[in-house]
Amino acid sequence: MPSQNLTQNLPVAIACDHGGIDLKSALIDELRELGCDILDLGTNGPESVDYPEYGYAMAHAIRDGQAACGVLICGSGIGISIAANRFSEVRAALVHDALGARLSRQHNDANVIAFGARTTGVDTAKDCLRIFMETEAEGGRHEGRVAKLSNPQ
Repeated sequence: MPSQNLTQNLPVAIACDHGGIDLKSALIDELRELGCDILDLGTNGPESVDYPEYGYAMAHAIRDGQAACGVLICGSGIGISIAANRFSEVRAALVHDALGARLSRQHNDANVIAFGARTTGVDTAKDCLRIFMETEAEGGRHEGRVAKLSNPQ
């Protein structure tokens, strides 16, 4: 079951560029198994698209209250997570393993998990997504640091 402090009873948004379509499909299935409602922000075809547009779409969905959290995928995961992190409402973590998924939630209160479709296998990504969705932010000593992520001085 997804962590209540992550989903806030809102859909989980998911977006990818053309390099992430197959992984996106597998992760949608995983989110459904977790009982999540899904907001699919695209892309849905193999034609080349620009990953920043999908990172921005994720950020807008979170900023506008359409989703509380999300999943981003591009070939490496780097570009799409950089795009989304340009918005103060987003704390996107590029994750490659279970420990990264867990710590991104516990210590950084990440609200978006990003994957590289060319760097992370389907089973690993599913495992990471499940851990990410089920892990709560610890708060406490991490709260001040997390606040600085959204409000740089």
